[in-house]
Amino acid sequence: MYDTIIANGRWFDGTGAPSAIRHLGIRDGRIANVSAHPIDDPDCPNVVDATGKWVIPGIIDIHTHYDVEVLQNPALPESVRHGVTTVLLGSCSLSTVHVGASDAGDLFARVEAIPRKHVVKAVDEHKTWNSAHEYAAALERLPLGPNVAAFIGHSDIRAAELGLQRATSKDVRPDAAELAAMEAKLAEALDAGFVGMSSQQLMFDKLDGEVCRSRTLPSTYATTRERRRLNAILRRRGRALQGGPDVARPHSLVTMAASSLGLFRKPLKVSLLSAADIKAIPGVVHVFPLIARVLNALGGDFRWQHLPVPFEVYADGIDLVVFEEFGSGAEALHLADQVDKRRELLRDEQYRRRFRKDYDKKYGPRVWHRDLFDAVIVECPDSTVIGKSFGEVGVERGGVHPVDAFLDLVVEYGGKVRWRTTISNHRPEVLDRLAADPGVQLGFSDAGAHLRNMAFYNYGLRFLRRVRDAAEAGRPFLSVERAVHRLTGELADWYGLDAGHLRVGDRADVVVLDPARLDDALDGYHESPVAPFDNLSRMVNRNDQTVSAVFVGGVPVFREGTPDRALGTRRTGQFLRAATTR
Repeated sequence: MYDTIIANGRWFDGTGAPSAIRHLGIRDGRIANVSAHPIDDPDCPNVVDATGKWVIPGIIDIHTHYDVEVLQNPALPESVRHGVTTVLLGSCSLSTVHVGASDAGDLFARVEAIPRKHVVKAVDEHKTWNSAHEYAAALERLPLGPNVAAFIGHSDIRAAELGLQRATSKDVRPDAAELAAMEAKLAEALDAGFVGMSSQQLMFDKLDGEVCRSRTLPSTYATTRERRRLNAILRRRGRALQGGPDVARPHSLVTMAASSLGLFRKPLKVSLLSAADIKAIPGVVHVFPLIARVLNALGGDFRWQHLPVPFEVYADGIDLVVFEEFGSGAEALHLADQVDKRRELLRDEQYRRRFRKDYDKKYGPRVWHRDLFDAVIVECPDSTVIGKSFGEVGVERGGVHPVDAFLDLVVEYGGKVRWRTTISNHRPEVLDRLAADPGVQLGFSDAGAHLRNMAFYNYGLRFLRRVRDAAEAGRPFLSVERAVHRLTGELADWYGLDAGHLRVGDRADVVVLDPARLDDALDGYHESPVAPFDNLSRMVNRNDQTVSAVFVGGVPVFREGTPDRALGTRRTGQFLRAATTR
């Protein structure tokens, strides 16, 4: 009767309903039975004893940049091993649906810290599509590990229609035919089942390459008229806008958020980046929930995206995207491929004066706290500085300004100086409030991007640990059932995806995890080579005792930290199409 039986586990259905000890029968990729009594099927070829374990729907990661990696390694094992069974591509206005290989390299490489040559190679070797329908079909031909859903990127549409040069020129405005063509591309993507469109107004996301290097992304050049016309299609079709407002221009945040309001028409689903407890602006954390409450009370359908764990980042030398947010930092990143010129720049006293001025400017919107006393060196050829902050190094060197201590080390050792800092989400009590807020969606892992900078692939497990620990300490902020719902069914329902639940008839995307192993191993720092990227070392998590088994479409893909033979050799995941609403 059954392909798999999962016996005697604590079952969570993904709706937030009370959990219970149940036995699940899986047949033909679906949940065929949820029973309070043991299932009698002696011929079942695969029985999993889940005694003492939790059986939850697969986690949905709503913000990834796997657009490149999925073409070369469609198993996406780094997410699957942590219980993620559905990923959304096409975030931050970036997708590979319409642009060619070279433009894709320019769009993705600097913003997402993926080496440009690998972006170009992946798209050049694998692209067989010229439309969203063909793109979805191409993904479905791959041996996908997890399910994949997608946004269409505004920058992708704009660059393909106008050409990257014109799409990033301030004096170019698309004419009526070009606007209509962009609308047609968006409508076709929604017809193909895309969950919506992503658009970006953040001004420190910069292009790579030679032709348009250091210009901001194409979507930042869009006029209000262009954005309204594209949003109108999303509104009419009931699909979502994922937006990234410019932190330095509060007007862009207000405009993008307010676009959710209907005012005698359908509300627009809007999910904005990002609700965070930012060290640089501690008071802003109170604004995020307030904006969501007001907009939704007025009839909007608005959410913030939120990473529910501390936002800790690592950097090799000066190569970190947060330096893009001020002029002297962006000036250095512009010379990323010109090592000698960059070193000469970093030595220059006039440049250092500009850098110190930018560093000492502590007020105004920003992401990075710009405190080099809060930036600890973890690797360096000079072992005497390891474990110290750049500020401490400056003090030890006779009161040298932290900027000069930092730049001196980067000039001498370049990317061999590895350091870390926590930018946001550093206060547990604030994290708890955000994670429980109904105006917040849990996600924003950036999986597949910033390979040397951060590792949030297991953010869902770390979140469940915090919920469990809070309950055991007598200070619950969410029930475990509600926490599972927030990571699974709530997201699936909002984006209109067939995922996130474990009821009879639902997709059998299942995670069996051991709550006793939701422990400190989840925080461990590891590195793993990425084979398609010339074995570039990627920051990862390794907590293989926590997740006992992962199933996608009823097929086992991971067991006890070991990939099953099916992963990467057969298609277990699907391209999930958003539910159609008119």
